[in-house]
Amino acid sequence: MALDWIGFSYAAAVAFGGFMGYKRKGSVMSLMAGLVFGGLSAFGAYNITNDPKDIKVSLLSSGVLAVIMGMRYKNSGKLMPAGIMTGLSLLMVFRLLLLIV
Repeated sequence: MALDWIGFSYAAAVAFGGFMGYKRKGSVMSLMAGLVFGGLSAFGAYNITNDPKDIKVSLLSSGVLAVIMGMRYKNSGKLMPAGIMTGLSLLMVFRLLLLIV
C-alpha cells in the first residue's frame, strides 16, 4: 500500500494557502476555507492510500475548489492565489480521473 504523496502535498498546499490568506490579509474566510478543503483533501488522500479506486472525496473537494477559484480568477485576473489554486486543482482532478481509468 503506497502513500498518496501527491494528494497529501495538495492538501498541505491548500491549507497553507488558506493560512497565508489569513496572515497577509486577515481573511478569516480564507483560513476557514483552506482548512476545510485542505482537511477534505487530506481525508481523500488517506482514502486513496487505503484503496486507490476510492477517489470520491478527493475528486469532489478538488473539483469544487477548481470551480470556485476558477471563477475568482476569471473575475479578478490575478494569478496569485486564484490562478495557481485553479491550476493545481485542475491538475489534481485530471490525476484522479487517470487513477480510475
